[in-house]
Amino acid sequence: MRPKPIADIMAQLLARRGYAREQSAASYSEAWAAAAGQAVIRFTRAGAIRRGALEVLVANSTLMQELTFQKATLLGKLQQLLPDEKLTGLRFRVGPIDME
Repeated sequence: MRPKPIADIMAQLLARRGYAREQSAASYSEAWAAAAGQAVIRFTRAGAIRRGALEVLVANSTLMQELTFQKATLLGKLQQLLPDEKLTGLRFRVGPIDME
Protein backbone atom coordinates (compact mmCIF):
# COMPACT_ATOMS: atom_id res chain seq x y z
CA MET A 1 0.00 0.00 0.00
CA ARG A 2 1.38 3.38 -1.04
CA PRO A 3 1.14 6.43 1.21
CA LYS A 4 -1.56 8.95 0.30
CA PRO A 5 -0.55 12.46 -0.71
CA ILE A 6 -1.10 15.02 2.05
CA ALA A 7 -3.31 17.10 -0.27
CA ASP A 8 -5.77 14.18 -0.56
CA ILE A 9 -5.84 13.67 3.20
CA MET A 10 -6.42 17.40 3.86
CA ALA A 11 -9.22 17.56 1.28
CA GLN A 12 -10.97 14.60 2.91
CA LEU A 13 -10.57 16.12 6.37
CA LEU A 14 -11.91 19.49 5.29
CA ALA A 15 -14.90 17.88 3.58
CA ARG A 16 -15.65 15.65 6.55
CA ARG A 17 -15.49 18.46 9.09
CA GLY A 18 -17.43 20.97 7.01
CA TYR A 19 -14.61 23.52 6.96
CA ALA A 20 -15.01 24.10 3.24
CA ARG A 21 -18.63 25.10 3.76
CA GLU A 22 -17.63 27.51 6.54
CA GLN A 23 -14.95 29.03 4.31
CA SER A 24 -17.51 29.42 1.53
CA ALA A 25 -19.97 31.16 3.85
CA ALA A 26 -17.25 33.54 5.00
CA SER A 27 -16.23 34.33 1.43
CA TYR A 28 -19.88 34.95 0.47
CA SER A 29 -20.23 37.36 3.41
CA GLU A 30 -17.03 39.19 2.47
CA ALA A 31 -18.07 39.48 -1.17
CA TRP A 32 -21.55 40.67 -0.20
CA ALA A 33 -20.04 43.31 2.11
CA ALA A 34 -17.77 44.55 -0.69
CA ALA A 35 -20.60 44.64 -3.25
CA ALA A 36 -23.34 46.12 -1.05
CA GLY A 37 -21.32 48.63 0.97
CA GLN A 38 -21.10 49.54 4.63
CA ALA A 39 -24.51 51.22 4.85
CA VAL A 40 -26.30 48.04 3.77
CA ILE A 41 -24.35 45.20 5.35
CA ARG A 42 -25.45 46.14 8.85
CA PHE A 43 -29.04 45.28 7.87
CA THR A 44 -28.37 42.20 5.70
CA ARG A 45 -26.71 38.79 5.87
CA ALA A 46 -25.43 36.71 2.97
CA GLY A 47 -26.59 33.12 3.04
CA ALA A 48 -25.89 30.15 0.83
CA ILE A 49 -25.82 29.88 -2.93
CA ARG A 50 -28.70 27.73 -4.15
CA ARG A 51 -29.30 27.00 -7.83
CA GLY A 52 -26.90 29.77 -8.82
CA ALA A 53 -28.50 32.49 -6.69
CA LEU A 54 -27.02 34.01 -3.53
CA GLU A 55 -29.66 34.18 -0.82
CA VAL A 56 -29.55 37.40 1.20
CA LEU A 57 -31.48 37.93 4.43
CA VAL A 58 -32.73 41.53 4.73
CA ALA A 59 -33.97 43.30 7.88
CA ASN A 60 -37.09 44.92 6.35
CA SER A 61 -39.18 45.11 3.21
CA THR A 62 -38.19 48.72 2.43
CA LEU A 63 -34.53 47.77 2.17
CA MET A 64 -35.44 44.64 0.25
CA GLN A 65 -37.22 46.77 -2.36
CA GLU A 66 -34.23 49.11 -2.65
CA LEU A 67 -31.87 46.15 -3.10
CA THR A 68 -34.19 44.73 -5.75
CA PHE A 69 -33.78 47.98 -7.72
CA GLN A 70 -29.99 47.57 -7.47
CA LYS A 71 -30.02 43.83 -8.18
CA ALA A 72 -28.29 43.95 -11.58
CA THR A 73 -25.45 46.14 -10.29
CA LEU A 74 -24.99 44.04 -7.15
CA LEU A 75 -25.01 40.82 -9.15
CA GLY A 76 -22.35 42.16 -11.52
CA LYS A 77 -20.08 43.07 -8.61
CA LEU A 78 -20.61 39.67 -6.97
CA GLN A 79 -19.88 37.84 -10.21
CA GLN A 80 -16.52 39.64 -10.33
CA LEU A 81 -15.78 38.94 -6.66
CA LEU A 82 -16.86 35.27 -6.79
CA PRO A 83 -16.00 34.12 -10.34
CA ASP A 84 -15.83 30.41 -9.41
CA GLU A 85 -19.41 30.38 -8.09
CA LYS A 86 -21.06 31.11 -11.46
CA LEU A 87 -23.72 33.33 -9.87
CA THR A 88 -26.82 33.86 -11.98
CA GLY A 89 -29.03 35.70 -9.52
CA LEU A 90 -29.77 37.15 -6.10
CA ARG A 91 -32.68 36.16 -3.88
CA PHE A 92 -33.71 38.55 -1.09
CA ARG A 93 -35.77 37.45 1.90
CA VAL A 94 -36.99 39.49 4.89
CA GLY A 95 -35.98 38.01 8.22
CA PRO A 96 -34.45 38.75 11.61
CA ILE A 97 -30.95 40.22 11.53
CA ASP A 98 -28.73 40.40 14.63
CA MET A 99 -27.61 44.01 14.47
CA GLU A 100 -24.31 44.47 16.24
